[in-house]
Amino acid sequence: MFAGKGGTHMNEYRRVSESWRARVKGAVLGHALGDALGMPVEFVPKQILRSDPVTGMRGFGMFHQPPGTWSDNTSLMLCLLETLVEKWDPDRLAERSVSWLNEGVWTPHGVVFDVGATTMRALSRLREGARPLQAGEPHEKSNQNGSLKRVLPVAFLDRLSDEEAADLADQASCLTHRHPRARMACGLMVLLCRRLLRGDSPAQAYRDAVAAAEPIYERAPYAEERFHFARFLDGKLGEIEERGIRSTNYVVHTLEASVWCMLQTDSFRDAVLKAVNLGNDTDSTGSLAGGLAGATYGYSALPTSWLEVLARREDLEELVERFIRARNGGGDGAAS
Repeated sequence: MFAGKGGTHMNEYRRVSESWRARVKGAVLGHALGDALGMPVEFVPKQILRSDPVTGMRGFGMFHQPPGTWSDNTSLMLCLLETLVEKWDPDRLAERSVSWLNEGVWTPHGVVFDVGATTMRALSRLREGARPLQAGEPHEKSNQNGSLKRVLPVAFLDRLSDEEAADLADQASCLTHRHPRARMACGLMVLLCRRLLRGDSPAQAYRDAVAAAEPIYERAPYAEERFHFARFLDGKLGEIEERGIRSTNYVVHTLEASVWCMLQTDSFRDAVLKAVNLGNDTDSTGSLAGGLAGATYGYSALPTSWLEVLARREDLEELVERFIRARNGGGDGAAS
């Protein structure tokens, strides 16, 4: 899909890619920053954070990691992004994800220090030879946010149609979370992020994503899941008061909370800090809000003081550049 097209069209495509490049870079680094901001206060209730809110990078917390350390959320997102540098291949994504667990690939400091139970069971099945698209648990009780936290790179495949992008998000979810609700949440996130990357405002991107979702999710197995997403799909999520937003590891809550934070703010810093200070699953909501806000405001909007302590910043930036070269039809292969 990333094979270049010659002539005037390709020259024009390259000319307009600089803002897109900045937004993709902002999404990836923003995801990692939100993750790193949230991880030291993971599971801390909102009531406690009200008296001691997060305002910048902290360290340690329950996992005793230094400031700027991101979690499995970003590690597995990077595994997906690196797979898309080459092409979409569930087997390669499965291999990279297992290598993360076994060997510390794409960890901030060479060691895996946290992994969700549902994701762990799926990766264990992959290690034992399960087919990637059958590895995730299909049960309703397995609708945690593990696949949602890593799915944003699918939105970077800007030459896909909305339906194709939603289908790829669906497949990417299946490696660990195979219930239609988790898969649908991933698709909704990707539909929204695609519009932010092309320069739409958060409000416009949200409205258009809701409209694009209508024909995609009107059929089985998603039709019966739609009522779980009623607050997202009615187009009024941004109007909900904070007391109605929950930041738990339930996939619908994480989708709502991260998008709500983007709709409630007008800067990268404010969106991410609002997400983290919701409490509870702070690294998850923080990483997704950071990815969305980074896609909205671009790399230049990321606070320098946060970037300076971000683990493996240069490696993350180099991976983005590899993806950009592939997207423009050269260098590292052709993602599809």
